[in-house]
Amino acid sequence: MDVLVAMRTFRRVVERGSFSLAAVDLGQSTAAVSKQVRQLEERLGSLLLLRTTRRMSLSEAGQAYFSECCHLLDELDALERATQDGSSEPSGRLRVNAPLSFGLKVLSPILVAFMQRYPQLKVELTLDDRLLDVVSEGFDVSLRIRSHLPDSTLVARRLGEVEQIICAAPAYLQANGTPQSVDDLREHSCLAYRLAEHPGSWHLRGPQGSSRLELPVRLAVDNSLMLSEMLLAGLGIGALPSFIARPLLDSGQLLQLLPGQSMPRRSIYALYASHRHVSQKVRVFVDFLASELEAQLIHLVPSARPVPTHE
Repeated sequence: MDVLVAMRTFRRVVERGSFSLAAVDLGQSTAAVSKQVRQLEERLGSLLLLRTTRRMSLSEAGQAYFSECCHLLDELDALERATQDGSSEPSGRLRVNAPLSFGLKVLSPILVAFMQRYPQLKVELTLDDRLLDVVSEGFDVSLRIRSHLPDSTLVARRLGEVEQIICAAPAYLQANGTPQSVDDLREHSCLAYRLAEHPGSWHLRGPQGSSRLELPVRLAVDNSLMLSEMLLAGLGIGALPSFIARPLLDSGQLLQLLPGQSMPRRSIYALYASHRHVSQKVRVFVDFLASELEAQLIHLVPSARPVPTHE
């Protein structure tokens, strides 16, 4: 038995919470993964994992071993990287999670350039607007767009900001009138992003100060691209991230409303596990993304366009 291989297998099983999921990550059979963990337990003379037909958990000895196991493997990886970084390209598999709309509209061209720059890396990208668990789902990096993040043990690197733009289709405004004040929004059909921190509740700031509105939500969806389609169809008024809103505003398909009022901007974060040493593939990906976003973000925030008044 290769002890280091068995330690890495044990670590992946614990992080994934499943022998079968760890096996998929490691490219092995579930039986092979289970055998390595069992051999490691036999070598140590101690039960590391408590198994039942329904769940798996660490024993007391397993908890202590897991902590030291991660520390030793991280130190070994850091030593190898310190030796290799100056002479080798990052390689291996990089698993990334990102919101669907952001992935399609912003990340896609950046990812093409990244993979051309680092041909030895194999990227697996999962697009999902839900907040997935980075460690248990086996991701190396998770990209999230939030006004704030809950406390966690993950490293959160802030990469930039995205503005939220209140807008509607000209056809909707012609049929229903154009809101001239914050209070006017209560008289309109509002469309909401269902996965927002407070869907249907808008926090606005303008010359007269801040206000929070509870709006009558006609439709709530969990994807910003879907929301933009509903706005284009003239179903109501909604707020879109600027990377989706800008081309639609520039083309006149949507019109910005209440340009004197602003909504809180959302930050773009890269989240990854808080190991002492960040892997080379994670480091180069996050650095590359930060550099590309810094160059693009000035284009993500649209300038205000005049909106005609329809009485």
